[in-house]
Formats: sequence, C-alpha cells, structure tokens
Amino acid sequence: MKSIFVDGYNVINSWSELREIKKYSLESARGKLIETLQNYSGYNGYKLFIIFDAHLQIGSIEKKEKLTNNLVVVYTKEGQTADEFIEKAINIIGRKIEVCVVTSDSLEQQVIFQRGATRMSSVEFYYEVMNIENKIRVQTEKDNLEKKNLLKELIKKEVFEKLEIIRRSQ
Repeated sequence: MKSIFVDGYNVINSWSELREIKKYSLESARGKLIETLQNYSGYNGYKLFIIFDAHLQIGSIEKKEKLTNNLVVVYTKEGQTADEFIEKAINIIGRKIEVCVVTSDSLEQQVIFQRGATRMSSVEFYYEVMNIENKIRVQTEKDNLEKKNLLKELIKKEVFEKLEIIRRSQ
C-alpha cells in the first residue's frame, strides 16, 4: 500500500481556497484539508498522514489521531517541525514501502528523495486531489441516476405509468 505524508501547513498555504479560509480560522482550514484528504485517501486506498507542526507551541506534545484506517493526523511536539517528523518516518519506512511526500519546500524534497521517497509539490497534489474529487462527484451523480430509475424497475409497468400520469398532473 502506498503511503503519503502531507506537510499540512505547507498545503494550506499553497491552496488558494485553504489560504482564504485560514485568514479567518486556521482550525477551519485544517478541518477542510482533513475532510478533503479523507475522501482522497478513501477513494485511492492510500495510507495518508497529514502532519501539522507545533514546534512553536510551548509545551505541545506529539498527538496522533487515527480518523480512518487510511488517514492519520499528526500534531508534532514542541520544537519539532513537520519536516523533521516526515524525515524521521521516511528513515524508517522510505525504502521498504512506496512513500510519497507532499511539500513545496525544495530542500525537504531533496532530503526525502535521498531517503527513498518520491515527492510531489503541494500544487501538483492539489490537481491530483481535485481530479479525484471530480471522479467521486461523477460516480455519485451516476449512482444517484441509477437509484432514480430503481422505482420503475421495482413495480409493475401499469402501476408506474399510472403514477407517472398522477405526477405530471400536479
């Protein structure tokens, strides 16, 4: 299974919609990113880690929230950046399984590449996520259309025709 590590604040600052939300509420921007990536990881089946650094938060301890089997949100401890957390994780798993790191930090991209992971910029990731969101939307619309036709298939033709006459007369 492919694992993806996402530098949460890097993505928030790179995606225009999240940047706008952040102006009013950083917590809301984090929530929107988490919700969006929950759909993405569920659709692809990727194990996804979103890392938010708390290195400037005095007294902060590392906290991991497993939201689904495929999505874990990590808040780093005081003094630890998201980059440091990701590098440490890549050192452990980078050459054992397929790992991709999402960040636009060019120095970080070089470091993780040397440790066995692939890299993707936050902007490239945005387009990939939006493509998946579109596929989910199309599939949902298709599923809804199929459900609309379900009644016709469940009842006798004569009954359906009578119901259709009643529906059109109103």
